[in-house]
Amino acid sequence: MKTNYFIFILLLMSCITANAENEKETLVLIETSMGDITIKLYDETPLHRDNFIKLVKTEFFDRLQFHRVIKGFMIQGGDPESKNASEDARLGSGGPGYTIPAEFVYPKYFHKRGALSAARQSDQVNPKKESSGSQFYIVWGTVQSDAQLDKISQTVENNEKQRIFNQLVYKRQDTIRSLQQKQDTAGLQSLQDELISLTESQFSEHPVRLTSEQREAYRSIGGTPFLDNEYTVFGEVVEGLDVVEQIQAVETNPGDRPKTPVIMKMKIKEN
Repeated sequence: MKTNYFIFILLLMSCITANAENEKETLVLIETSMGDITIKLYDETPLHRDNFIKLVKTEFFDRLQFHRVIKGFMIQGGDPESKNASEDARLGSGGPGYTIPAEFVYPKYFHKRGALSAARQSDQVNPKKESSGSQFYIVWGTVQSDAQLDKISQTVENNEKQRIFNQLVYKRQDTIRSLQQKQDTAGLQSLQDELISLTESQFSEHPVRLTSEQREAYRSIGGTPFLDNEYTVFGEVVEGLDVVEQIQAVETNPGDRPKTPVIMKMKIKEN
């Protein structure tokens, strides 16, 4: 009986240890020429997390610049072409040669001040909103009023309804073409009414609008709510937000590149 009890204790301790390992957060230290920033990577965005860890461990980010800085908005880095770049070099299009599928964990993770997000190309050439393989930005943003948040929430709702409607239209392309060829105006109007009704029904089942947590964060610490559900948020600053504040306020040349280069170096931080 004592032996069985001892084995049970060992198994229990093993489970506790395993859970503790799984609950460990991945922290990355960004050493910059203006101070240190510690970021936490989210486990709910595993593709972005693992890619970022890989790049950090292979020293990909070391000696790169924060090449795009917009006061009151964000600081952006991760372009390999920024390493030892000349003063007149055009930066912002470099990367590791691949993209990462979008991982929106919305509304849990959003563009509050200090959010770590993946940069990407525009919707025109990147309709799936895939992320750059290396370029990232840290949000600064501004504090929003209730009136501003009301407008933003309405925009978020409208964008989601438009997304649902577009999907429904895409699935009925053949029917729409057939009605157009027949010049069946009444049929097209009837189909449009049907799709609008389906859009409203689907939206009501899974409404997308600003949550109370989002509103409180944007009202108190600020951020960039118009980027929500457009760019993948995969981490956040846990130490050094004051350094982000200093960087976002530096003087810049045309093209938003700091006049004095802000250089970075990264490593995984033990926790």
